[in-house]
Amino acid sequence: MDEDDADYMQGSDDEDYNFDYSDGDDDNDGESADVENMYYKAKSKKEENPEEALKEFQAIVEQETEKGDWGFKALKQSTKLLYLVLRRPSDALKTYTKLLTYTKSAVTRNYSEKSINGILDYVGGGKGGPVDVDVLEKFYQVTKDSLAEAKNERLSAKTNLKLAKLWLDRKEYGRLSKLIRDLHAATVADGDEQSQQGTQLLEIYALEIQMYNETRNFKKLKEIYNATNAVRSAIPHPRIMGVIKECGGKMWMGERQWDRASEDFFESFKNYDEAGSPQRIQVLKYLVLANMLTGSEVNPFDSQEAKPYKTDPQIKAMTDLVDAYQRREVFYAEKILKDNHSTIMDDAFIRSYIGDLLRSLRTQYLIDLIKPYTRLELSFLAKQLNVSIEEVEELLISLILEGKVNGKIDQVGMRLELDRQQNLEKKRYAALHKWTETLESVHGAVVAKMSSNRNMPDVGGVPPEFLTHMGRGDMDRY
Repeated sequence: MDEDDADYMQGSDDEDYNFDYSDGDDDNDGESADVENMYYKAKSKKEENPEEALKEFQAIVEQETEKGDWGFKALKQSTKLLYLVLRRPSDALKTYTKLLTYTKSAVTRNYSEKSINGILDYVGGGKGGPVDVDVLEKFYQVTKDSLAEAKNERLSAKTNLKLAKLWLDRKEYGRLSKLIRDLHAATVADGDEQSQQGTQLLEIYALEIQMYNETRNFKKLKEIYNATNAVRSAIPHPRIMGVIKECGGKMWMGERQWDRASEDFFESFKNYDEAGSPQRIQVLKYLVLANMLTGSEVNPFDSQEAKPYKTDPQIKAMTDLVDAYQRREVFYAEKILKDNHSTIMDDAFIRSYIGDLLRSLRTQYLIDLIKPYTRLELSFLAKQLNVSIEEVEELLISLILEGKVNGKIDQVGMRLELDRQQNLEKKRYAALHKWTETLESVHGAVVAKMSSNRNMPDVGGVPPEFLTHMGRGDMDRY
């Protein structure tokens, strides 16, 4: 049993057939057996003599007095032969168009849908076949026309989403934009329940957000990202949410909002992991990168979800990089990047942020390095960091302006001069100021208390100071 027969058996539903156990069907049974024999005989010639096999498949279709499942299977085989083997796409399209007429009554709905999806995969190159964009569009168009006629909205929407994914993969953004507009319009006009509309809307947004991410239209990307958060009553496939959150993480990375990027990458990783998508490994790398850029001391592999992937060969280099970052080992981090070029630096997205990562690591290392000193040569710091003097100077200026280093750069002597005394004085004055504020607060409270006592009325000659220690019952007795 080959792939087609397996699909046929899986797609069969007994409830779609009316079984008749009455006598008198011997002739039909004999005819069916003859057609079945013809089908498998033709099928055996596919590889050695495809032209002869094609003729025999066509004979099966012509022999059937009514459209039946063997004719459908013969048309399916003919379409694949014409498209993949004989390289006659126009003839394949004609055969496929005829096959679509069988989906209304000759075969079960499940089997017809699987067959349509399978053929579209061949035409779209998903199963190794050649791809002609114009022919591909014609195949999808006749499919959509047939589904519209059959009023099969569910499969029609799936087919359009499948085509949209193909345009995205082939970077046909003009065609994709038009199809996305059609999908939006169809979703709004759709009378399906709210949860189904919301789910389909998220699938459309997932395609749209990927398009804007790849075309670097960050303004539109953010609009769509915010729109996804507004969708309610949806039950999307976890892979869809993985796509949306991955693009969201990349968007936040572009805005240098490392914390938000880390959150979205983590959500993306969890969704991809739940869906069993291989993209989870790549997103886990993005999560590790974002986490290091936040300056967090928390190891992302300590989480329950990420821990099983800590020893994955694709992830091992990133775990080593995290260890180097947390130990502030600049040279070791640079060695890891150099030795693992294929698993880290080959990804264009990761590569674009390695400069930020090394800058962050060098900054932390620099702060720790200068702590014991009051004066340091820039050349010494450059040697310690294995960078140029100009880069060290730039890092130090940033740290001074941010208030992380208290000192100044002597550009004549090319030295960093740290003002430890001034820093000590600042701390002393800050402590004195806080102490003074506390004393003033206590003094104000005491004065207010005394003032309230002096302003109390004289009750029957009893001193106000005495009244402050009396309860209401005591006052009544007086």
